[in-house]
Amino acid sequence: MTYHYHDESIVKDLAEDTIFVFGSNMAGEHAGGAARTALEHFGAMKGVGRGWAGQSFAIPTMNEHLQQMPLSQIQHYVDDFKIYTKNHPKMKYFITSIGCGIAGYKVEEIAPMFKGISHNVIFPISFRPFVEKPLPKLTSKLLHTIYRDSVIFAPATDQLVEVLALSENEKSLAKILLNTQMYPTDSNGRDRIFEIEDILHALNGKIFEFQSNSEGPMIFGGVILALLELYNINEQDFADVWTAKREIQPPRPANKARK
Repeated sequence: MTYHYHDESIVKDLAEDTIFVFGSNMAGEHAGGAARTALEHFGAMKGVGRGWAGQSFAIPTMNEHLQQMPLSQIQHYVDDFKIYTKNHPKMKYFITSIGCGIAGYKVEEIAPMFKGISHNVIFPISFRPFVEKPLPKLTSKLLHTIYRDSVIFAPATDQLVEVLALSENEKSLAKILLNTQMYPTDSNGRDRIFEIEDILHALNGKIFEFQSNSEGPMIFGGVILALLELYNINEQDFADVWTAKREIQPPRPANKARK
């Protein structure tokens, strides 16, 4: 059984049996994004930054000082929400991309927290690869298949991924990497150029030969950066797998705060 998904467009009304779930701050200052939508259209209350109110449910991603919470703390509140959905099975829950706006986290950091939740939820479509299929083990064959030029630079990425000689979990990983915005900025508008340049410098002449001052390598490096962050590995780890010196197991489901 799979989950239901929405296209992440702005909604202002839902069926009576459907709760609008949004990322909040503990101060309950619902000033922007999905939180403001919850306040204006779904009964969220000022000063209430956690839990049920009206036709909404707040999951804190920022503290009372409007500062980003650690991932481990957000996981705690997500786990509470999982229990709530299980105890209220007659309701449906329309989940927005909590923590991926003002709080500054990425989908790949937040979405896996919801794995194993009851099926009475409606996820953002961007969550799909993270909640339905586990990440695969990294192998040389997998990396060489994903990082072909014909895959990285193909205009119809999803269609091409479907015909690759990969397992379903490996195809899911390929879609995650190729659909994760990194260059020149990530999905939260953060400049990633310097990080990508560092990656290209570390790998250039070792396992790749890149031409400088070209957009192509930067796009390629952005996809590598997405992989490094998803698996919490570095350039040397990538090089070791690429050259078949070792294989890397997927990270454990629990999300830990970054240091």
